[in-house]
Amino acid sequence: MSARNLIDRRSFVKMAGAAWMATLAPGRAFALERTDAVFASAFMAPDGSHGVATLTEEGRIIERTPLPARAHGMAYSPATRRAVAFARRPGTYAMVLSTDGTAEPIVITAAEGRHFFGHGCFSADGRLLYATENDFSANRGIIGIYDGTRGFAHIGEFPTYGIGPHDMTLSADGRTLAIANGGIETHPDFGRTKLNLDHMEPSLALVDTATGALIEKHSLQPDLKQLSTRHVDIGADGRIWFACQYEGARDDRPPLVGHFAKGETLTFVPLPERITAALANYVGAIAVNRREGLVGLTSPKGNVAVTLDAKTGAVVKEERVAEAAGVAAAKPGLAVSSYDGLFMKRQSPVAWDQHIVRLDKD
Repeated sequence: MSARNLIDRRSFVKMAGAAWMATLAPGRAFALERTDAVFASAFMAPDGSHGVATLTEEGRIIERTPLPARAHGMAYSPATRRAVAFARRPGTYAMVLSTDGTAEPIVITAAEGRHFFGHGCFSADGRLLYATENDFSANRGIIGIYDGTRGFAHIGEFPTYGIGPHDMTLSADGRTLAIANGGIETHPDFGRTKLNLDHMEPSLALVDTATGALIEKHSLQPDLKQLSTRHVDIGADGRIWFACQYEGARDDRPPLVGHFAKGETLTFVPLPERITAALANYVGAIAVNRREGLVGLTSPKGNVAVTLDAKTGAVVKEERVAEAAGVAAAKPGLAVSSYDGLFMKRQSPVAWDQHIVRLDKD
């Protein structure tokens, strides 16, 4: 996931301000005072409504904001203190939230002929918002560009150089977007049906943020054409980690996780067969803890969370988590959520969606 920048509790409280703190119920304000990190994740409530919540590192909900429909991925800009929740594919809204409570939420609507793919990220200065979108009449992925200084007006777009883009992330210098083109054709007339499973075109692309030009593109080899590249994150060394979901035969065991840097070919991590089987051909989320050199993976289908060493790819930890959903860098290790309301060992009466964003600066 993109923009997983970090901030500690003291910085969050400072940026939030006394006025925002005063709006919290006493118990929640107390929880925030005691936590070292703040996270956000979309959820579905027991009555079927949807929202986004901020949480402490212990998983205690600080506050909730209602959303018009189910959200998927999130982005955060420490420069502007704004977070965004993106509608789940093929949704057409994204909601921009002010984490310091100084501005009303802004709802962005996808342009005519477009829908969101559930992920996006901010530019390094927080001025621009990039969103993965589907130009469904032309069956091509695009990056929609929105200007935060103009109420998040749509100001342009450029191609992802593939189809079915899902997640993307921004390089540390802000010049390059790493985009996972999942390679799956969809059209809103057919809901979430995958229309080209026999001739998928998964790839990973690096795109220049200044010009929209393609820097390099890595198409998957023919025997991995049904391996959809889905989520990405960047390590402390600039290496791009990616995680996949397989659309082929259930008993196949393709590689599911890999990494690359600019100018390099893709390297898949040779996970132990037992771990690959546990992931059930479906990695739902990936996150890098840059400070500790760890890579976290979750699989709701395999009911497992796996931690890798970012230098060696070795498995550091395997944990059984029923319906494991989101993962984000924590202090220490990684925070993991689940569809059944678990977040860092704490149960809440919500269904967390598949991604977590940490609202801090690394």
